[in-house]
Amino acid sequence: MGKVVGFELNSQHPEQSIEFYKELFGWSVEAPNHDYWPVSTSKEPGSIGGGICKGPIDYPHGIRIQMEVASIDETIRKGREMGALTVRENMEFDDFYLAYLVDPTGLGIGLIEKK
Repeated sequence: MGKVVGFELNSQHPEQSIEFYKELFGWSVEAPNHDYWPVSTSKEPGSIGGGICKGPIDYPHGIRIQMEVASIDETIRKGREMGALTVRENMEFDDFYLAYLVDPTGLGIGLIEKK
């Protein structure tokens, strides 16, 4: 596992970011769900989708990639042993679990475990 499955653009002005990326790249943006607007970048096979969201206090601006893992808890444990910080513990959503780490160099990543 560890396959990149998505991205997240964090902005304090998500509506402005949405208009920018729609106009510049022709992205399709869905209705928001909890200040998160799902994004489709292309209809071509293998395209990676993601979302634009109101950046939280712990990551107000920036881009995070999201990786699919077999076990979020195991990945967090191993990441901590390697010097990563846990920004958000395992959160449950309808079809998946999500957590956020910051690697030892300061880069933020998302972890997704499908149900």
